[in-house]
Amino acid sequence: MKGFSGSRVLGFSGWVLGFSVRGFWVLGFWVLGFSVPLSAHELAATAAHEWTWDPLVIVPLVASCVLYAAGLRSLWRHAGVGRGIARWEASSFFAGHAIMAVALLSPIAWLSQILLSVHMTQHMLLMLVAAPLLMFGQPLLVWLWALRPARRTRVMTALRSPAVNWSWRAVTGPLAVFLIQAVAIWGWHLPVLYEAALRNNGVHALEHLSFVIAASLFWWGTIHGRYGRRGYGLAVVYVFVTAVYSSALGALLTVSPSAWYNDYVVEGARWGVDAVADQQLAGLLMWIPAGVVFVVLGLALFAAWLGEADRRVELGRTQALIRRVSEAPHAR
Repeated sequence: MKGFSGSRVLGFSGWVLGFSVRGFWVLGFWVLGFSVPLSAHELAATAAHEWTWDPLVIVPLVASCVLYAAGLRSLWRHAGVGRGIARWEASSFFAGHAIMAVALLSPIAWLSQILLSVHMTQHMLLMLVAAPLLMFGQPLLVWLWALRPARRTRVMTALRSPAVNWSWRAVTGPLAVFLIQAVAIWGWHLPVLYEAALRNNGVHALEHLSFVIAASLFWWGTIHGRYGRRGYGLAVVYVFVTAVYSSALGALLTVSPSAWYNDYVVEGARWGVDAVADQQLAGLLMWIPAGVVFVVLGLALFAAWLGEADRRVELGRTQALIRRVSEAPHAR
């Protein structure tokens, strides 16, 4: 495992994310083909024309992209194109926004009000695809560069204050990001909160925002946070535990003999969709493809951890050899 660098971990994890997204759709179409009647084709045909133009989604997405583009232009003008933020990192950020737009504005958003399986796919896109892509782009750094130099200096000075520094370290610590994501995933799947999101656009926007923030903190902690300074060992533990609790929720949805959310029972009846079968598909999506993403990420981090250990051993040997060589003339 010697030479297994952090960049390879990121590249390998990105490949797994893309593969798993394709898996969501393959599994979804296969299961839906056997679990819903012919009227589902009418539902799909109707959904193809249903695009969502919600200002609660569009305004933040556009503002974030514009701010990032302005900061990237300023940073590259100062440091040179590709310096500070690599081209692939900037591309990753914009790709993350594209995924969010697909999840929140395309027919997926309309179908998520009718099919729990599509709603689950939407959440997986936000948390397992969009969030890590956004974090690869280091948005906090780039957004700072969108400010005027004097204001940027003031903001950076404020961010370096002990109180802000302590708060940031607290919310991005390994245990903190683990708990925040766990609370977000399990909390929003409680029937009272889930159905509140289905019935109210503001609550729904809050749900999606909390998912993106929780997942972003999780991926930030994994990619840019303190895992690197402690080695990858702690990251491995938390990623595998995350895989366990997310898969457990998916398994509960899959094996449940009754539908958890009455709103989907009502909407399913209108379109001739079996709400229990749809819920089983949603559970499978959370249980298998999403679980695979976390497991493979954990394995990649474990490999990086072993590689880091090898490098430390080699570094120790090199330093010992240098000391012996430097001490040899004195011994004479």
